[in-house]
Amino acid sequence: MNTPNEQSQYKSKILETLLTKATDVVIEDTLENGMVLNMGPQHPATHGVLRLLINIDGETVIGCVPELGYLHRGYEKIAENSTYHEFIPHTDRLDYLAPLSNNTAFALAVEKLAGVEIPKRAKYIRMIISEMARIASHLVAIGTMAMDVGALTVLLWSFREREKLQDIMDLLTGARFTTSYTRIGGVASDWTPQCTAMLKDFLEHFDENLDEMERLLNTNRIFLERTEGIGVISAEQAIAMGLTGPNLRATGIDYDVRRVFPYLDYENIDFNVITYTEGDSLARYWVRCDEMRESAKILRQCLEKMPDGDILAHDPKNVLPKKFDVYTKMEELIHDFMLVNFGLNPPVGEVYFSVENPKGELGFYIVSDGTGHPWRLKIRSPSFVNLQSLPLLIKGHMVSDIVAIIGSIDPVMGEADK
Repeated sequence: MNTPNEQSQYKSKILETLLTKATDVVIEDTLENGMVLNMGPQHPATHGVLRLLINIDGETVIGCVPELGYLHRGYEKIAENSTYHEFIPHTDRLDYLAPLSNNTAFALAVEKLAGVEIPKRAKYIRMIISEMARIASHLVAIGTMAMDVGALTVLLWSFREREKLQDIMDLLTGARFTTSYTRIGGVASDWTPQCTAMLKDFLEHFDENLDEMERLLNTNRIFLERTEGIGVISAEQAIAMGLTGPNLRATGIDYDVRRVFPYLDYENIDFNVITYTEGDSLARYWVRCDEMRESAKILRQCLEKMPDGDILAHDPKNVLPKKFDVYTKMEELIHDFMLVNFGLNPPVGEVYFSVENPKGELGFYIVSDGTGHPWRLKIRSPSFVNLQSLPLLIKGHMVSDIVAIIGSIDPVMGEADK
């Protein structure tokens, strides 16, 4: 394959094979001058095992086909062969930058299916851990996006703030990363005064530290020129592609599941839905910065309003009893044995429940046949849907702009591939 003719035939064959299934990607009559390149799946700027087949004319991208699936683990099928309780640890491994949010989303879906009402204190603990996860995830998004375009200091500062949240999660759940903290019917352990003190200390300095990071980027000519006007998408295009989360709100659409379809106790919490209208990489960065401030505001309200009471619902047929009761009472031992071995038995039916995760709308669709495990389970992962926009965002830009665009979308391949 040394002659130019052989190379041209090989290139045409690749394009024909890969683009027949991607009719929305239009490669114009540039095969003679264009070059087909693979970006990833090992590329450090693809934020995971994402492969992009790009067709370039010089330094300009004239077509792009994203290829996912390198991290596929069959989680939806695993769920169909697990009890509802057994699947909770697997949700940690979806958006692994916000495991506490994933736990909460799945538990809420199962509770809706089984008709379980959780105590109010458990609702507030879930809101706290979800907003902590949102801040932690956005810190990683901003830090890695800045690093992708050359600003390494912001990455170090963002991870410094994230470490403080990880310490609180460690104290609360016993783990820093894959926590498996949420339970069907509530949470595994109670929020403690020490957790409150650590979170208040974090919030006291967070706004100032976030301002410091923003000053470093917002006045940096290189960062602004690498992001402003790069990867623009309109509100109509974003809706048509199913974008959610910061990527949608950066186009001016104020869709936030916490506000549109309130869950837990968000209807009684004051917060703003952040929107920008530019629809470019810079707007997506701004949305995440402002959303962290709103999450900090939500956390302060939750700490103030959190009531006393139980953290687990009293529903022996659906909710695992406390370990102390299992070891000391026969009834609880029997319920624990039945739930662990056979699972809870929700009514026959189907349910869809979604939450506002850091990446967008995370939803679980469950079909129950009345047995202890789902008959069918589908996950609406926001990263998977958001990556649909890459061919549109990248086309017409330089190869180096791909790095900034992927960083601004903030995908996590663990939930994109499932």
